[in-house]
Amino acid sequence: MSKSTSARSLSVVQNTPADDAPQSGFTSEAEKELSRKFMEDGHVVVPVEDLAALDRLRDAVASSATHWLDGKAPGAPGPLLDSIHARMGPTQVNDMRMSIINGLNTQDWVARDYFSVARKTIESVVGNELAMQRRLNLSVQMPGDDSSVLPVHADVWDGNSPFEVVLWVPLVDCYGTKAMFLLPPKANAQHEADFRRFADRSVEDLFKAIEPDVIWPEVRYGEAMVFALSLMHGNRVNFEAGTRWSFNCRFKSLFSPYGDKRLGEFFEPITIRAATRMGMDYTHLEGFDE
Repeated sequence: MSKSTSARSLSVVQNTPADDAPQSGFTSEAEKELSRKFMEDGHVVVPVEDLAALDRLRDAVASSATHWLDGKAPGAPGPLLDSIHARMGPTQVNDMRMSIINGLNTQDWVARDYFSVARKTIESVVGNELAMQRRLNLSVQMPGDDSSVLPVHADVWDGNSPFEVVLWVPLVDCYGTKAMFLLPPKANAQHEADFRRFADRSVEDLFKAIEPDVIWPEVRYGEAMVFALSLMHGNRVNFEAGTRWSFNCRFKSLFSPYGDKRLGEFFEPITIRAATRMGMDYTHLEGFDE
């Protein structure tokens, strides 16, 4: 397919109303409802599809945190992570966090288990030939710690493609300021339409302007959230009683446009289908067009 044909095909998809989309008769009612909610809300919160995989991930994080601290593990992993602030201070958080995530990212099973937590949801929202971010990220935010605040932003501002989504998975119950905030699509579009007024102002000014419209999705342990990274989001100081622990990782369709985060550098292919592999290996015969 030529680049111009690909561009025309993509244009048709982009300009087709959701209710009249060509694929509407080819998807299940559940998939259509999931797509409707994602496009309307900019995110979906779903039960995890492989709880055993999530438990393995949480156990690994709790074990690494315990080893980093003192080797003593009081009680179950969930309460340990939720109350980690009782055993260490905010100045130690980043060193511990980096030690844990660097260790996990060297183990092949971690990415596979992470994908299995919400595989069907990712495939319904994004597609079934996928590229996955090469490294998982881990966030740890203790109560009252203003050094762990992630100011309002959209990942597309930093070179990510708008075709990407984030799979956000908490290892403890996340709610209120212990969670993250997100600006829904309609409000996001309205604020971006008048974005120039923030050219000489701070990100805090931006947050104050969007604050009345942001939502704080509640995501409990055993649930996962998929959200559009083209929307403004971030977190604030955690004023809840427990420490927030959450993974995040980006996914995109293998063949959708990339931004500055390229395949082979930032992303790696994880689900390439047989017909695609054969097509990639095919070499056109020469000498028959003379």
